[in-house]
Amino acid sequence: MTAVTRSKKKKKDHFFGEVQSELKKVTWTSKKELKMFTKIVIASTLVFGLAIYLVDLSIRTSLDTLRELVNWMVG
Repeated sequence: MTAVTRSKKKKKDHFFGEVQSELKKVTWTSKKELKMFTKIVIASTLVFGLAIYLVDLSIRTSLDTLRELVNWMVG
């Protein structure tokens, strides 16, 4: 092996050793917590989606009503 190859291998080994060390420090969520948070995300997405739909529907209805009113007034 050349000195450059050994240096690259040493850096790579050091890097993966550091990654392994950091992963041991991670606090992983439990299966119960993961299921709970997934349900919260899905419910929030549905609620916000419905809210956006209702706002869009009310704006569209208002604009359609305004257009009909203008058409009635102008002819």
